[in-house]
Amino acid sequence: MSDDLANEIEAINSIYAPSTIGSSSDPGTYILAIPNNPISVRLQFPLGYPNAPPTVLGTDASGEHTKKGYASYVLGVVKCILGNIYRPGEVCLFDLLEELRGQLRDRADKAEDGNSASEDASIEIEDNTTSNIVAPDSSLAKPVLEDPPWTLSSVITEKKSVFVARSAPVASPTQARAYLDHLVATDKKIAKATHNITAWRIQSIGSPEVTFQDFDDDGETAAGGRLLHLMQVMGVWGVMVVVSRWYGGVLLGPDRFRIINTVARDALVKGGHTVAETRDSGTKDAVKKKGKP
Repeated sequence: MSDDLANEIEAINSIYAPSTIGSSSDPGTYILAIPNNPISVRLQFPLGYPNAPPTVLGTDASGEHTKKGYASYVLGVVKCILGNIYRPGEVCLFDLLEELRGQLRDRADKAEDGNSASEDASIEIEDNTTSNIVAPDSSLAKPVLEDPPWTLSSVITEKKSVFVARSAPVASPTQARAYLDHLVATDKKIAKATHNITAWRIQSIGSPEVTFQDFDDDGETAAGGRLLHLMQVMGVWGVMVVVSRWYGGVLLGPDRFRIINTVARDALVKGGHTVAETRDSGTKDAVKKKGKP
């Protein structure tokens, strides 16, 4: 097993369940258990990985109550995603899992919506007494937030601590907070992270122009301020960054700030947020500091 593969497996099992990926009895073959899914697949990694791609051998387990054809569908999706995301010299398991989870979740949501529509269509009105019933005001309904358009960085593992960042375009502080709340509420692994360090920079549209800059250390003292400073140096606007760290039991000292900025920069670059916008000299800055600078 190469060092790259060993580090990647350690990172994946730290971010997801400890048994997400493990070796099999066949040399070079590993079992990948898809998080929150009954399907697991067999992957074979060549000695040259990540300079050479892994091969999808087939399913390893499909669960007792899985619908017919579902395992074959998942296997096809895994092969398709792997073919799209693999880049020579770059590890790919984290990107594979995140893309796969997203596609399977979308499929489940569509299936659920279809079932709801079928149930609604089967309801028959027996008489006209229901004509006086007033439908609830849809404006009072709580809005459903769609998955934010996160762009993920590469995963870095250092002395068993795992770091990963994600960036997303935002237009207001309210949207940035909603994105963060949604992330923590829908991703159990993120919710269990030791720290979720955040920062954002936003320019309002209108006159006078107002900018908003904010950060949150989430217990990692000084990390949020450094993250915001990185964004200032890069000249990025209209974007937020979340850096998640899972502490591995070994103190990293100042190196942790270097890694935090490294994954944050990677997420910003991959998301296309590196082009600085011109600011008017009369701009007012509204800076709220939650963390300790």
